[in-house]
Amino acid sequence: MGGGTFEELKGGGAAIALDEIEISILRSLAVQLLELLGPGEPEPAEDADPLAALFAEGPSEPPSDPALARLFPDAYGSPDGTGDEDVDQDEIRARSAEFRRFTENDLRTRKREDALAVVRSLDGLTPAGDGAAVLELTGELPLRWLGALNDLRLTIAARLDITEDDESAMLFRLPDDDPRKPMVMAYLWLGGLQETLIETL
Repeated sequence: MGGGTFEELKGGGAAIALDEIEISILRSLAVQLLELLGPGEPEPAEDADPLAALFAEGPSEPPSDPALARLFPDAYGSPDGTGDEDVDQDEIRARSAEFRRFTENDLRTRKREDALAVVRSLDGLTPAGDGAAVLELTGELPLRWLGALNDLRLTIAARLDITEDDESAMLFRLPDDDPRKPMVMAYLWLGGLQETLIETL
């Protein structure tokens, strides 16, 4: 098995060989993502109404942190000038707020579970004598990893102020002494992991 890329497992799933440094970096990034997402909802009391959780309301305003705003974007974008000029901006904001109130909590929970799945998968790895360990993802784990890798890339892109338009031009021209270089390298590496994982599914 080649290092650094996911390969298909017989019978379904994906596998990758990771060394100690790669395991440490991935785990650290996933833990930082968990910290960014914040703690989960407290466990409901035994006598709590089970339907109450279904109708619990979340925030109605977008997050102020640019990384969280990238992870939880508005559902309804603003017109770019080429669409219908009659669209009411207040109505768009109201729709976005309403959608966010009833979906963000669930989305945040799912993202937290994806990141936790990455941490737990890595905690179960023990590198062999050559310093590498083979991680096998089966069942729902490949999709959980795919979600977490995507969230990690979105978060780093927000921190680096990367947009899709300037991604390739900016990333490959940074000098080695640029303080953003390690984050850029992590961003590119996560992109390679994400791409090869998608290919196995």
